[in-house]
Order: sequence, then structure tokens, then C-alpha cells
Amino acid sequence: MKSEWERFEKARLGDESVWRELIECYQPRLMSLALLITGSSSEADDIVQETFIRALRARVNHNNGSVQGYLGTIAYRLALKENKRRTRSEELKGIELTDQTLSTLDNVLLDERNRQIAGVIRSLDEKHREVLILRFYADHSYEEIAELLRISLGTVKSRIFYAVKSCRKLFTEKGILE
Repeated sequence: MKSEWERFEKARLGDESVWRELIECYQPRLMSLALLITGSSSEADDIVQETFIRALRARVNHNNGSVQGYLGTIAYRLALKENKRRTRSEELKGIELTDQTLSTLDNVLLDERNRQIAGVIRSLDEKHREVLILRFYADHSYEEIAELLRISLGTVKSRIFYAVKSCRKLFTEKGILE
């Protein structure tokens, strides 16, 4: 964990190669997080860029948690702020994940699966969606989620349990899971 924060600080102080590595490492999950909250790939892209800009400018005085969790918190708050600001809703476009080793058909199927998963998560009510996103996309511990949302640890555990249960049911109905 400490080396992760040391690398983050090295990148923040101007090491461009380390900064690029951190962006490559964390950008996909942050993009997924922002997309799940906003429903817009263009807004999600802007949020991820703003997350890295804010992280670059920040002076982190602690090494608690993970860098993923730290960046996830920034992205989460920016996405919520964007949702409040925005009055109209844009159609969910999905995450563009292309793998050069996959065929075109495989990439299309992967994109469709990711769209379905994002749609299921976005269909949850807000209190279940937010704990799920914070846990699995922002990589926060249960304790960190409880602190962030100002709810009890038991409530966090309960909401995650029921969110996963609901997702599993919806994934099965949509044929994503068997």
C-alpha cells in the first residue's frame, strides 16, 4: 500500500512516466464509476479528467486507504455534482472497451455485455446503487463507505447484500448470468 502512495506522490511531483502509468491503471475503473452515475460517456470522460487534475493539484497528507479509493472518492463526488447540475438525461452509451487481441465480434459482444451490466446497476434505487459503485468501482472498504455516506456499517453491509442480490436476479433475467 505504501509503495502505491509513494508512486502517486512521485507522479504528483512531476514524474510523467509514473503519471501515465497511474492514468492507465486507474482510468478504466474511474470511467466506469462516472458512467454508472451520470449515464453519459462524454460527461464521464470529463469527470475522469477532472479527477486526475484535482489529484495532481492536491496535497495528500495521509496514506490511508488506497489510491484507487482516493481517486474514486473524487470521481464519485464530481459525478454526483454533475448529476445535480444537469437537468436532462443522456442515453447510456456504455463503456468503450476495446482489446486489440479480441475480434470485432468479441468486442461488440463485450460492449453489449458492459452496457447491460451498467443498465442493471443504474436501475437500482439510489441508496443501493451508490454503495455498490463505491464498493466495486471506487474500491472503498465498508468502513470508508459508512463514513462517506454517514450511515452505519451494518446499513452499508445490508445495502450491498441486497444490491448484489437484486443485480444477480436482474442479470439472470437478462441472460447475463445463468
